[in-house]
Amino acid sequence: MKSWINGLLIATTTLTSIALRPAQVQAQEFYAGKTLTIIVGLAAGGSADTLVRLFAPHLKKHIPGEPSIVVQNMPGAGGVLAFNYIYEKAPKDGSQIILSLWDPLAQALGNQGLRARYDQFPYLGGIADVRVNYMRVDAVPGGFKAPADIMKAKDVIIGAYGTTDLSGILAHLSLKTLGVQHKVVTGYRGGADVFLALQRGEVNFHNTSLATYRTRSKSFITSGEGTGLAYLLASDEKGEYRRRPDVTDMPAFQDLYKEVHGKAPEGPLWNAFNWTVQQFGDLAYVGLASPGAPEVTLKILRKAIEDTMNDKEFIAESVQRNGLPFDYVGMEEGAKIFKSLSGVSPEVVSTLRESMEAMSGK
Repeated sequence: MKSWINGLLIATTTLTSIALRPAQVQAQEFYAGKTLTIIVGLAAGGSADTLVRLFAPHLKKHIPGEPSIVVQNMPGAGGVLAFNYIYEKAPKDGSQIILSLWDPLAQALGNQGLRARYDQFPYLGGIADVRVNYMRVDAVPGGFKAPADIMKAKDVIIGAYGTTDLSGILAHLSLKTLGVQHKVVTGYRGGADVFLALQRGEVNFHNTSLATYRTRSKSFITSGEGTGLAYLLASDEKGEYRRRPDVTDMPAFQDLYKEVHGKAPEGPLWNAFNWTVQQFGDLAYVGLASPGAPEVTLKILRKAIEDTMNDKEFIAESVQRNGLPFDYVGMEEGAKIFKSLSGVSPEVVSTLRESMEAMSGK
């Protein structure tokens, strides 16, 4: 009897092993000898491009079969072009994905250029970020000496890709909320392009990620040509916000506003600005696959992205380069953020639409 039971257990284990083996082999072999292309929706040298090129070598280690990884820039329409490509034209086999800044405003405002809703893409994982406003010191008559000096500036010029891109809208809403006269110049191909214009004096105000501010923009700041103005974080429904202990060289936007206006920001414009900051702060970069990609590849890529975000070597390199690690946004949280786009208040949408029209000069 005992030998019969042992024989049954062995047979069951063998059958289970055989049943599992094809899936394991498929996962191990799917990317072996292949190339995974990661699309970035903005030009080379910008915040998104820099992050993806830092991320890619670590990602490779966590994909079974360790495929070659190619980062391909596809700028256009503030990044929307790349999302349309992944949705409509990219191979459906998991060989091409996008990891880039996303544009929730394009969906919230009904931008006809974006031909899919974000929740129609298979979500792979995301990365949160901190955004900062920085500027040329000579944008303030007599020179910028303290953040409150921004109120002395006249005709500040913001560089942007378009009227709904992340950096442009956050810079515009920051100055509009403060009450600083400004205009927006659009048509740049990416953050690196705007930064070059900032160095030339063609524009004098820009919004970028904290990581890029501390790396690409570092010499511009240390030379005395540029300076940080404020970093952006969202307030909750009670008006409370949590300052970042790792940012000590500039105030939080709410603290700057209180310094120059003597009270906390409020009203429809602030509500729209705060909602936008929350959207981009909670999820700045999204990893998406083409609809119809095989489930086995989605599982591989989701696990690989999560494992990379928890990779000690990637974290150490991020901290060394940027002074802080990146925060991972998993499946459940990403789904909630995408869903929240459908629930944005009409007042916020209306205010944002008016702001976009002001940016375009209408």
